[in-house]
Amino acid sequence: MSSKNKFKSIENLEITAISSEGKGIGRHEGKVIFVDYALPGDIVDVQLKRSHKKYEQASILSIRQASPNRVNPYCDYFGTCGGCKVQHFDYPGQMEWKRQIVSDALTKIGHLEYNEILPTIGGEQINRYRNKLDYAASNKRWLSSEEISSLPPDADRSGIGFHIAGMFDKVLDIETCHHMNEPANDIKNAIRSKAKELNIPFFDIRNQTGNLRNILLRNSSIGEFMVCISFFDYNDSCHQLMQYLADSFSEITSLLYTQNNKKNDVIYDLDIHTFKGKNHIIEQLGDLQFKIGPKSFFQTNSKQCLVLYNKIKELANLTKTETVYDLYTGVGSIGIFVASEAKKVVGIELIEEAIVDAKMNAALNQIENTEFYASDTRNLLNRDFVAKHGRPDLIITDPPRAGMHPDVVHTLLEIESPHMIYVSCNPVTLAQDLSLLIEKYEIQSIQPFDLFPQTAHIETIVDLKLKSK
Repeated sequence: MSSKNKFKSIENLEITAISSEGKGIGRHEGKVIFVDYALPGDIVDVQLKRSHKKYEQASILSIRQASPNRVNPYCDYFGTCGGCKVQHFDYPGQMEWKRQIVSDALTKIGHLEYNEILPTIGGEQINRYRNKLDYAASNKRWLSSEEISSLPPDADRSGIGFHIAGMFDKVLDIETCHHMNEPANDIKNAIRSKAKELNIPFFDIRNQTGNLRNILLRNSSIGEFMVCISFFDYNDSCHQLMQYLADSFSEITSLLYTQNNKKNDVIYDLDIHTFKGKNHIIEQLGDLQFKIGPKSFFQTNSKQCLVLYNKIKELANLTKTETVYDLYTGVGSIGIFVASEAKKVVGIELIEEAIVDAKMNAALNQIENTEFYASDTRNLLNRDFVAKHGRPDLIITDPPRAGMHPDVVHTLLEIESPHMIYVSCNPVTLAQDLSLLIEKYEIQSIQPFDLFPQTAHIETIVDLKLKSK
């Protein structure tokens, strides 16, 4: 950024739109200004932070006129944590904004033509909706400017919370998080205080020292609660901490730990030990139950997930005679959810642990018309696979944020299933994939879903039918 712009301020900047990342958009002297935490309808004074050839980035100095969509954030860490970036945006405004995100992606990136995008289906809960949280422990908690100037050099900086964006070794110490129902905060805070009492050193990820690393919390709609703690080296003090949790929180139905002395926090390749209770919790979606372990992949908003799956089942309109392919099946939850209405469901998923969960959950629900395969969809989905399992009457595809590989799209165009339902968590890659699929498919409906209130994330279901020849 040039020195002349470093401390430049702009007065009375009108915010006319909001970006897909949640930044307010204004214009000044022909240049776009992206403003953190600004909303359409705001008139603000801003200070420039970074300058680029085509745009500027700025922060708010003062709000001269507030947007009619602006509300007071409920979290003390809003603006610092970064996890819920649009708490200041009223929920009806968020719903229309997310619909616009999908519209912009499909129009500007996919260059697609369609009749309409349906209104976003929002959730009844806009906070405390998550069933999974991952906290990090650190001996270098993030300090505000006031703390930096007032704390002595030898002050305790141990904390448990979320990593500050762009600072992998700094954690924002959090007392109350509004993502998950209690006793989530009580348990997290008890771990912090008891670990300090037992002189368990919090982890230093840069130097790979310390012992308390990570805390995974999971809960379910039927009242089960999991705690899994990662230690660098499990010792007697760690055992005392686990016993304290077992004695203090009857709500914990699955108390687990693992030893992680790697340089990353990933637990999928580690052994998990059960300290007390079960090694899993049970989640219920409709009449179905799902067994969830610490490594399981599962939608993090159970209530809205059920709404999403019911919509998929409605669009599928199955008659118990169809063969369904469930691509990127994860733990098989969508395939299992529609299996009772199909003749057969065939799921493909890259991650082997997820397929283990899928088979286990099918058995748990006494579902016998599913088959699950651990493989890269790109490699497994071919003519031989279709010859073996039959041409699908319906393909449900729910790819990761990167979307589908072009080879997979090409194969889908060759298979020519008469019906396809695309479930997307990224409007950009959705638009890219649809721009290829419309060679043979027509868009029937586009339905955005909000599974992550207060964030920029949006799910979309696109119903596709094969064009008549």
